[in-house]
Amino acid sequence: MKKKTIKRVKKLGRIERTFYGIVVLLVVSFPFTIVFLQATLSRINVQVEQVKKEIKTQEKKNQSLSMKINELASLDKIIEVARDQGLSYNNNNIKSID
Repeated sequence: MKKKTIKRVKKLGRIERTFYGIVVLLVVSFPFTIVFLQATLSRINVQVEQVKKEIKTQEKKNQSLSMKINELASLDKIIEVARDQGLSYNNNNIKSID
């Protein structure tokens, strides 16, 4: 008679099952994590570009206002406003202190 060889399957212990479960979970969740991180990065890049656009717009406004200030502070404008208000500009009355 022939001897029958019986292969016994070794059952996995609790630690091995937990370890394999964690590995499978990591392998399955890794692609989702990558996609999520890429989407988050993309959203942040869009926000950065919007802030840059707002900064450029504000810089243009600031430059325009600075030009208006310089224009209004010019001597010609001061004389014009003084005349409109009934005042006169007399350079001889101005004294400089050194």
